[in-house]
Amino acid sequence: MAEAIPRFTWNTKFSNSSSISRLSPNFHLLSTNTKRSQQLSNGNFSSHSNSRIQCEAASLDGAKTAPTQIKKPINRYEMVNLTTWLLRQEQAGNIDAELAIVLSSISLACKQIASLLQRSSIVNLTGAQGTVNIQGEDQKKLDVVSNELFCNCLRSSGRTGIIASEEEDVPVAVEETYSGNYIVVFDPIDGSANIDIALTTGSIFGIYGPDQVCLVDMDDDSTIDQAREKCIVSVCQPGSNLVAAGYCLYSSSVVFTLSVGNGVHAFTLDPAYGEFVLTHEDIKIPKAGRIYSFNEGNYDLWDEKLQNYLDHLRQPGPNGKPYSGRYIGCLVGEIHRMLLYGGIYGNPKNKNAKNGNLRLLYECAPMSYIIEQAGGKATDGTQRILDIMPEQIHQRTPIFIGSPEEIEKLEKYLA
Repeated sequence: MAEAIPRFTWNTKFSNSSSISRLSPNFHLLSTNTKRSQQLSNGNFSSHSNSRIQCEAASLDGAKTAPTQIKKPINRYEMVNLTTWLLRQEQAGNIDAELAIVLSSISLACKQIASLLQRSSIVNLTGAQGTVNIQGEDQKKLDVVSNELFCNCLRSSGRTGIIASEEEDVPVAVEETYSGNYIVVFDPIDGSANIDIALTTGSIFGIYGPDQVCLVDMDDDSTIDQAREKCIVSVCQPGSNLVAAGYCLYSSSVVFTLSVGNGVHAFTLDPAYGEFVLTHEDIKIPKAGRIYSFNEGNYDLWDEKLQNYLDHLRQPGPNGKPYSGRYIGCLVGEIHRMLLYGGIYGNPKNKNAKNGNLRLLYECAPMSYIIEQAGGKATDGTQRILDIMPEQIHQRTPIFIGSPEEIEKLEKYLA
């Protein structure tokens, strides 16, 4: 009768010592020579051979171990688009649903304008329209088309009460308003002189809170003139009253930059999906910068204090280099570069333009709001831009805007 061979309690059959070593990551079986390995494979365990085997088991009985931090893996395919971001802002109580709809309608207008700009030479949208706007400026074809796109998108949102545009003589009361009644001011194409040569352009917008003043019966001719006056009064607000502002840059990329009062965020248009995707979160302007942007062709028309300031910028600094001069001819492009690199932009008054060249309501105020939200400063040389109370829709103002330390340096020269 064959003698019963003692068996180990493991149910795994081992063919060789290498199989044992692969048994489990919690066990480390060390054999001293091939003979003992053969004994293991045959199931013959003696006290002598067993003493030669070191078995180190992981503690499974609740031994104290340091807690392991499990990090959520980064999903490189995860993207936050503008729509999702607006919904999150609404959930957080930063904006209401009506404002989210207005901002979404503006982003749609910007997508349409971006598409037209890319094809402007192909579809014959370059050149002058042959008309003049209220400021006496020749209108480009895309000035007129872009203004219509903005107005149509805002009307279709049903949440806009009043529209004021650079291309409109007076504010327009929107008849299709269902709720919200936000006041939207905008420049549909900033830097339109750059269109024909395919350089940087942009759109600028600002949004003021709901106002009931302009909700009148448009069928009653006797009240239209009064309504027009009331609209102008309600639109003429200081920039400090803005609830949101932003711009869209049309260049090598289409970038929609926005603030709703809790920082500045930029979204880049992904042409593959037709969506604005969050690419720059909570932008902070550098406290100082070595770039200045002035149209120095007007140097001899500026006052002596400003000339002294510019002369200073041209002198070599501590690093042996002067400031770098950059001038795009498009406010949106200047502000976008400054947000990321720092510096200062100026459009001052001169002997031929006593109040400067840029409009306060729909150019300077929205851009000043953006810059201040990013930690910068904006002034007309004597007071904060956002504190100026407009008296006219198309009122102009001088402006100096940029990194806080650069603006403070300028103010010392102008004092």
